[in-house]
Amino acid sequence: QVQLVESGGGLVQAGGSLRLSCTASGSGFTTRTMGWYRQAPGKQRELVSTITSSGSTNYADSVKGRFTISGDNDKNTVYLQMDSLKPEDTGVYYCNCNARRFDGYLQQYWGQGTQVTVSS
Repeated sequence: QVQLVESGGGLVQAGGSLRLSCTASGSGFTTRTMGWYRQAPGKQRELVSTITSSGSTNYADSVKGRFTISGDNDKNTVYLQMDSLKPEDTGVYYCNCNARRFDGYLQQYWGQGTQVTVSS
């Protein structure tokens, strides 16, 4: 029903910036919340940031003040502007979508992930 495609990952030096994007495509759904999770090597997957269709945002304490999430409802796209990147930000970033299907069910969808590597 929903397919998520991420882009924007890459290799940057500490202090640099990256902008991730994720677009939800398909039919038969309305997006309620989109966001980003990440998983560092040897670590559990953790929440980075989320945004609702009404614009409410949420951030992990570790990225507050450095990352900014935004969305475009018309395009079903979410962005993550990452500034002042640190080596500990390194990991695979996964796009997440919480959507309501037209049959009334809520469903979580995940992208394949995009690698972000921050060198010291």
